[in-house]
Amino acid sequence: MALRALSTFPSLPHRLTRREPTLTVTHRNPATLIFCKSIAGSDSAVSLSERDGFAAAAPTPGERFLENQRAHDAQKVVKRELKIEKKKKKDDVVRKVVDTSVSCCYGCGAPLQTSDVDSPGFVDMVTYDLKKKHHQLRTIICGRCQLLSHGHMITAVGGNGGYPGGKQFVSADELREKLSHLRHEKALIVKLVDIVDFNGSFLARVRDLVGANPIILVITKIDLLPKGTDMNCVGDWVVEVTTRKKLNVLSVHLTSSKSLDGVSGVASEIQKEKKGRDVYILGAANVGKSAFINALLKTMAERDPVAAAAQKYKPIQSAVPGTTLGPIQINAFLGGEKLYDTPGVHLHHRQAAVVHSDDLPSLAPQNRLRGQSFDISSLPTFSSSDPKGESLIGYTFFWGGLVRIDILKALPETCFTFYGPKALDIHVVPTKTANDYYQKELGVLLKPPSGKDQMQDWKGLQSHRLLRIEFNDAKRPASDVAISGLGWISIEPIRRTQGTEPRNIDDAEHEIRVCVSVPKPVEVFIRPTLPIGASGSEWYQYRDLTDKEEETRPKWYL
Repeated sequence: MALRALSTFPSLPHRLTRREPTLTVTHRNPATLIFCKSIAGSDSAVSLSERDGFAAAAPTPGERFLENQRAHDAQKVVKRELKIEKKKKKDDVVRKVVDTSVSCCYGCGAPLQTSDVDSPGFVDMVTYDLKKKHHQLRTIICGRCQLLSHGHMITAVGGNGGYPGGKQFVSADELREKLSHLRHEKALIVKLVDIVDFNGSFLARVRDLVGANPIILVITKIDLLPKGTDMNCVGDWVVEVTTRKKLNVLSVHLTSSKSLDGVSGVASEIQKEKKGRDVYILGAANVGKSAFINALLKTMAERDPVAAAAQKYKPIQSAVPGTTLGPIQINAFLGGEKLYDTPGVHLHHRQAAVVHSDDLPSLAPQNRLRGQSFDISSLPTFSSSDPKGESLIGYTFFWGGLVRIDILKALPETCFTFYGPKALDIHVVPTKTANDYYQKELGVLLKPPSGKDQMQDWKGLQSHRLLRIEFNDAKRPASDVAISGLGWISIEPIRRTQGTEPRNIDDAEHEIRVCVSVPKPVEVFIRPTLPIGASGSEWYQYRDLTDKEEETRPKWYL
């Protein structure tokens, strides 16, 4: 605004014009008030805006735009700095968990060391120096892995979920911490579940470990299922149970690392979904991760020379839970992505976490499962004071020394079929003598526990769970009672015999009650009956799906 000549200002009030002062006009910027000061006699500043209605000019639209733009740019700078700081923290976590500068045993993933002979990762100094000189540290297998490969049972995991009685060099929590970086990485997760211990090895909270990374669900050890099992029924059952657990997966695969059934389908799915990401094999302890990786490399080696070369230094596999003690990097893909064998997630609610390390082999089935069935007609007569013999009510089953099942309510034709390792014998006695029988035969007929050392540390069957199993159709099994880390019991309300039809039952008979006692903190699950054996396909019913379910439901493959 150009300065106005003093003569052009409106006539001043009479009391000021009579004194005829000399005025000095100062103009700095549009936002500064204009002051008129009398040199002659007035020491106070007089604002023209107050006197004549003149004030600072309001900001123009252009000025407001520039001010908003500067504020927006400053906000973007702050956000960028916060994002950089957050990414730096994530990188620090990854570097802390996965230290690639430390050479590890290719068999178990334990850091190599030359000081403690009994600890995992031990290598004699001469071998270590020679391999280091020729840059071949990644080709070393430690002394513990050599013993494991020859059948020795050497545990290394202790703490909550570890294995009592053996050597404990690392805790289960420390192994879980080695997997914590997965939620911060872009990876493809291959999650393994043991079909024999489906509920105990499922890892329902796997998202806490892997975040939002995509998951391929692989069911292992299907070669252990009874002969005549219809895999179509088993595959549909697995998808149904997985959907109920609200775990979103890309696909479901039924596999056997022993016969290689279904492994090629997993290899194809990995090649399709990895999309430049590293692949991590994840699962509970002793579900067969290392055996699955060996089978996967063998299958991929037929077409991939990189996978063929990786077979020379593959992870060690053994029956000992906790064989793998650290992430094992395997160069298995032509595209440069890595395949990782990870330490098993050790769960405190499985039977392996409460038995002595010497008894661990007895918990692992070695051959195809054959159910042992019991109904009232198959029981021997113990004495004249035994139950009347009309049903199993009043009898108790002992599954080794690890499980006790008291029959409280059942039909005369009710049948209990046990599926689990053959090393655990099943004994049935009248309930009224069960306590004395357990105290007398524990460690003798009821094993595990076995041996004096195991008996001294055994705390008994402290956890008791009363199960009420209701059913509507007597022609189909009512439910499975699954024991975490051991196996399951299939309950048939009325046992089917060839050429006969189940009788009609009253409404009051649609219920079975049992009391299951296990060591603390072993868990007991009630689940829909797994359709196995030749009869499974006869009674299993496929659920009708909606169009939306057909689209979103994961597909299963064999």
